[in-house]
Amino acid sequence: MRAARAARRGYASLALTLLLLASGAGLMVLKSVVDRIPRQKIPGASIIYIPSGKFLKYATLGYSSLAADLIYLWAIQYYSTYTVVDRFQNLEHIFSIISELDPRYNDPYEVGALIAAYEARDLDLAYKILDLGLARNPGQWLFPFEAGHYAQMAKDYETARRYYDKAARIPGAPEIVRRLHAAASFKAMDLKTAWEMWLEVRDTAQDERTRKIADNHLYQVKSAADIAVIKDALARFRARYRRLPAGLEELERVRLLASVPRDLDGRDYLYDPQQGEVSPPSIWWKR
Repeated sequence: MRAARAARRGYASLALTLLLLASGAGLMVLKSVVDRIPRQKIPGASIIYIPSGKFLKYATLGYSSLAADLIYLWAIQYYSTYTVVDRFQNLEHIFSIISELDPRYNDPYEVGALIAAYEARDLDLAYKILDLGLARNPGQWLFPFEAGHYAQMAKDYETARRYYDKAARIPGAPEIVRRLHAAASFKAMDLKTAWEMWLEVRDTAQDERTRKIADNHLYQVKSAADIAVIKDALARFRARYRRLPAGLEELERVRLLASVPRDLDGRDYLYDPQQGEVSPPSIWWKR
């Protein structure tokens, strides 16, 4: 019995030894294959090994700003390597690491958003990076300003308006932010906000040129609002009488308008009774 048990233990030990030797040989072969892979063919592959910045910060022994700087410089080089076709896959991860290491380091937020917007074509990620920058640096008007710029370039005027509004409320924001907020509000057809903003710009202008620019935009906003009112009345007139009025004064006579609006200079709007088109008597930017 004892001899049989000893024999079985011997066979088990031998089998385990052979298994370990086979595993070791397999690992050696795998290592040999990996070592033959040219490193330049997999640039940036080590990105997957970078941990979250919150944990990495403790490992830097007080040099987290230096670590953020080094990773930032590496990231610029990495995202300039156009042969890495999937390099944008880790864009958010890398720039979040940098921000966690040094939340006050402003350049990476701007550059990360720039890469996201123009290289990765991912505006949502650009907004996210800039939102993170603002959350960690609430006094930096530049972050919502740049987000507004990206939205404006994409013709998303509602988003642009919201970001410019945020930027304009931060102390130190330049005058141009209020103007861009007003312009984006007009494009988003928020005519009330556009009017209020341009009125404020005009009333606080320090020079005649700015005052004139604001006044021209006020003309544009009022014309858009007035023409919308007139066109609504024209549509109701046509529905009621199956024709267009010969003149806008007819809208008053049938009480569809209390009075026909006039432009900012007190002049009548131009009306085409054949087409039902209404237009301002002046080109707003040529006044």
